[in-house]
Amino acid sequence: VAEAPLPEWRPHQDPIAELALTLLSQNTSDTNSGRAYQNLLQAFDTWDDIVAAPTDAVEDAIRIGGLAKTKAPRLQALLAELRDRLGPDWDPAILRTMPMPEAKRWLMSLPGVGPKTAACVMLFSLGRPALPVDTHVERVSKRLGLVHTKVNAVKSHDILEAQMDPELYYDYHVAVIRHGRRVCKAPLPICDRCTLADDCPSAF
Repeated sequence: VAEAPLPEWRPHQDPIAELALTLLSQNTSDTNSGRAYQNLLQAFDTWDDIVAAPTDAVEDAIRIGGLAKTKAPRLQALLAELRDRLGPDWDPAILRTMPMPEAKRWLMSLPGVGPKTAACVMLFSLGRPALPVDTHVERVSKRLGLVHTKVNAVKSHDILEAQMDPELYYDYHVAVIRHGRRVCKAPLPICDRCTLADDCPSAF
């Protein structure tokens, strides 16, 4: 927050889209994954159309996002499983009322969905308290001493969530990602520009 104001938390209420976009964002930039997602929406009218399409047609639509041959069948498998669970109307209402631990398990049992993706869906789509831990959040949190360096990303979610009020999850996630990209970079942080340097055990 000291570096710049945080954007307002405005959940967009579309968990299907969030799952698809998160899958497309793996191992690529936000710009390219966003373009791949937009291309996908232009190529197909509905989620059902994507499930029914030849896989190579889905590959062509998302190619700009990279790893299309891997992501296309994964996306189709994910959407097919979602349709089986949510029904032909693709109604995600169950995720809005399901207890948080159960909702996370439900999401993580989907093909290709781990704790970060599940947390993204809960936080950004449904407005429910979850803290996604991506590479930036994990790196900065470990440098700050909030998570032990030997703890993996999966366990880091639970450890970080337990350390703060759920109302802070969104602010922490957004602020730490921005800080990790601009200042606390991998492999070398820019400590002399860091607003947290005085209290950071890893500084300098």
